[in-house]
Amino acid sequence: MKVLAILTVLVSAVTAFVPSAGTVSSTTALNAEENGRREFFSQAAAAAAFLGAVAPANAIRDYEGIALLGGSNIVDINNANIRAYLKMQGMYPTVAGKIVSNGPYNSVGDLYKIPGLSGKESDIIKKYESRFTTREPSADFVIDRFNNGLYR
Repeated sequence: MKVLAILTVLVSAVTAFVPSAGTVSSTTALNAEENGRREFFSQAAAAAAFLGAVAPANAIRDYEGIALLGGSNIVDINNANIRAYLKMQGMYPTVAGKIVSNGPYNSVGDLYKIPGLSGKESDIIKKYESRFTTREPSADFVIDRFNNGLYR
C-alpha cells in the first residue's frame, strides 16, 4: 500500500513538469509557469487526498491485561515477569523462578505440576493461588519473563 502511494506521488510530480499535448501555450512565460504550478498543486492535492483516505493499521498498542503483569493484586502467570512476584512474601526468587521457567499454563492448577516443586513451595503457591490468573501467552512478554534486563 505504501509503495502504491509513493508511486502515485512520483507520477504526479513527474507529470506536473511534462507539457501536455492538449494545452495551448501561453504567450508569456509567467502564464506558462502559473498553469504548471496550478496543475502540479492540483495533482499533489489529489495524491494527498488519496493518502489521507487510506485507513490506518488497527494495531494493538497496549496489552489489555497490563495490570496483570505486576501492577495489581492479580498476576497473569503466563505473561508476568519474575519481578511481579516480589510483592508476595516467600515467592521470590525460588518459587517465582520455577513458575516463569515452566510455563505456559492452561490453568492455575497447573502450577502444582511443576517438576521439582517441594511441599513447602506448594504451600506458598496455595497461599497466593487466589491472586493468580492465566491469559493466553503473548510473545511480547514471554521472552522477558525470566530476565527483563532490569537490575538494581
